[in-house]
Amino acid sequence: MLYFQSLGFSGTEIGLLAGIAPLITFCGAPFWTGLADATRRHRLILTLCMIVGIAGYIIYPFLRVFAVVFLVSIIMNFFTAPVSSFADNATMFMLAEKKEFYGRIRLGGTIGYAIAAPLAGVLVGRYGFRAGFWSAAAVFFVGLLLSQGFIHAPSKDSPPALRGMRSLLANPRWILFLVAALAAGLGMAGGNSYFFPYMKELGSPTALMGIALSIGTITEIPVLFFGHRLLRRLQPYGLFMIAMGMTSLRLLLFAASSTPAMAVAVQLLNGFTFPMMWLAGVAYANRNAPPGMTATAQGLFGAMVFGVGSAAGGFLGGPLLQSLGGRGLYLVFGLIVLAVTAIVALIETRLPAEQPSVAVNEVPSA
Repeated sequence: MLYFQSLGFSGTEIGLLAGIAPLITFCGAPFWTGLADATRRHRLILTLCMIVGIAGYIIYPFLRVFAVVFLVSIIMNFFTAPVSSFADNATMFMLAEKKEFYGRIRLGGTIGYAIAAPLAGVLVGRYGFRAGFWSAAAVFFVGLLLSQGFIHAPSKDSPPALRGMRSLLANPRWILFLVAALAAGLGMAGGNSYFFPYMKELGSPTALMGIALSIGTITEIPVLFFGHRLLRRLQPYGLFMIAMGMTSLRLLLFAASSTPAMAVAVQLLNGFTFPMMWLAGVAYANRNAPPGMTATAQGLFGAMVFGVGSAAGGFLGGPLLQSLGGRGLYLVFGLIVLAVTAIVALIETRLPAEQPSVAVNEVPSA
């Protein structure tokens, strides 16, 4: 956002750039993952997507006109949308009989963020935005090299992309899971995108905001490290619904907090919200994907969280913040997540029993 402001873009233009990204993610992630499952070209498509992302980061600092920036943003988001889904899908396959240890692999992302965030701030502060974009391109290039060692699940019996997508969405349990994922994305957008304005409203100094973010990151570590035990005990769906409940609780506690210290204390719950939800969601998608559609399943899950859910949270959050303030925003978001969680849980209990196609600790059949 600061970069767009430095280019002199208006608030409307910046809002359009911010809002279009999750919507493009919603389209791009299932498109590419579905195509990969249908053609069995997972590595090739992942490589193509990452190369476009690298090129985008390289040329971004040279762009000045809004229309060009907008077009490049659309292309970049469309191609980079499935990267994490491809990585999750390959990770689950390579873990074979130890899929429940996915959380320990995902822990690398948390540690990487904790290291990269302050370094990026130093780079941008000392050398400008260009250094930030180019360092992102360098990191993405390293990721591209590492991705060449990924082993993706063989998809010998994959259905055509559109037919496979229809068969997946014909499962009522999948529909409920995706609705819950949408609510999770909305809660994530509310909990993260508007956290600083909320803390400022409470009278928090800037230094305390940074401490609060650090606390939130640190709390992810034990949850991801011991996630295999949670998955074994609660199973993916049970853990996912608990994470949804904790997300609602965290948002409602933010709404009830009247001081910065109280808000920082609520941040201790962060590890039980998005990290636990993502760990359970990836496991659930892998376990319940039809044969030959594991990447498609991961793409749909990611699209609902980072696509529709994040877009809804972003678009609703602005007006709510302006009209109700930060505490009111968190109250509304918390009640929405709570209501969706309760409704999904109620409907799910009324569905006939169904055996999962792939257990969380089994090798995929595809």
